[in-house]
Amino acid sequence: MKNIDTSHSNRSFDEWLSYIERIHATEIDMGLTRISKVAKRLGLNFERSIVITVAGTNGKGTTCAFIENALLANDHSVAVYSSPHIHRFNERLRINKQDIDDYSLVDAFEQIELLRGDISLTYYEYTTLAALTVLNATKPQYIILEVGLGGRLDATNIIDADIAVITTVDLDHQAFLGNDRESIGFEKAGIMRTKKPVVIGDSNPPSSVIKHADTLSSIKYCREKEFFVIEDRSSWQWHCQGTSFSNLPQGFIPKDNTATALQVLKLLDYPLSQAKVVALINETKVSGRTELIQCEGDILLDVGHNPLAARYLAEVVSNYNCENVYAVIGMLSDKDISSTITPLFPHIKKWFVSGLDDIPRGASKEYLASYFTEQNILTFDNVIDGFKMARSTANNRDLILVFGSFYTVAKVKTLLDRS
Repeated sequence: MKNIDTSHSNRSFDEWLSYIERIHATEIDMGLTRISKVAKRLGLNFERSIVITVAGTNGKGTTCAFIENALLANDHSVAVYSSPHIHRFNERLRINKQDIDDYSLVDAFEQIELLRGDISLTYYEYTTLAALTVLNATKPQYIILEVGLGGRLDATNIIDADIAVITTVDLDHQAFLGNDRESIGFEKAGIMRTKKPVVIGDSNPPSSVIKHADTLSSIKYCREKEFFVIEDRSSWQWHCQGTSFSNLPQGFIPKDNTATALQVLKLLDYPLSQAKVVALINETKVSGRTELIQCEGDILLDVGHNPLAARYLAEVVSNYNCENVYAVIGMLSDKDISSTITPLFPHIKKWFVSGLDDIPRGASKEYLASYFTEQNILTFDNVIDGFKMARSTANNRDLILVFGSFYTVAKVKTLLDRS
């Protein structure tokens, strides 16, 4: 048994975060054994809350936000846990749309430190436990958990979901989840529970997802089987088990995620109506997800960092009314860079390739530039320099796309917020 550090009660919030970053040997160490033991010692109990766990390659954050907005509009108490953050760590847990305060998190950190003993926790495990500790005390009616990585072995999966949601399944985090959609689908299916509902938003889910649902006798609600999206020229329709809404606006988040969220609300007996659905679509925006900022020209921010996200971005920019698209990109070195940038090649006039050398696993400008063999590029040591050059190059009829990583978007958003 190690000697427990008794100085923790004097740590500030920032000191706690720094301490938590250092106590485990590796950043990612998947598995539920360690965190489950500490959770048991904390006495976490969510029987009084309805838990919705959302996994998927892309679309998790926007799906969570749509469900959250709907439930809040109906006067329910709602908590959302997600990661990573863009500006402040506190963004990872919001209760009734308010980011959690430092004091509540520090109190949770102190409880965990007193009870974990010699159990080593990763940064993500520790901070997830802190969020769950806060929720255990506040007991909101609804808890929406966004899975961080995969599903089966993600820290959020120590909590049993009343409704499981799988938005999409595609290639990302292959080093941890597997090299094909079947393997990745199996990992995401791990959030399902026996005889509980699962909403599957992928219109072509891997067979591993369906097989696992059938093994558990989970109650499946699948896109193109139990609920449907029909494309119109400038609007779209949603259909589900006798309920239909037409002439729906495109909104600020992908309609695929809106459709998935609507199915979840249907399962919750939420009073859906045409007017409510349209209002929710028009009001749901998520920071850093196809976020359009109009400031001396249009700037589109997106944290997309995998091939599926890039294909969606290619569709967005191809339909955007502008003269030219300039892209500012910074990525992590362990991402599938080639498959992520390729879908955008036909749409980008010039690339501003920027290093993320100050970020763990960040790709240098030289490494990232090596994937652009025949593209018009400029390279920069950091994202801010790349973005500033893009702004000086573009005119007010052009679009600047900033994407590739949460870190990339965070740096640009911070700059824009200060200007």
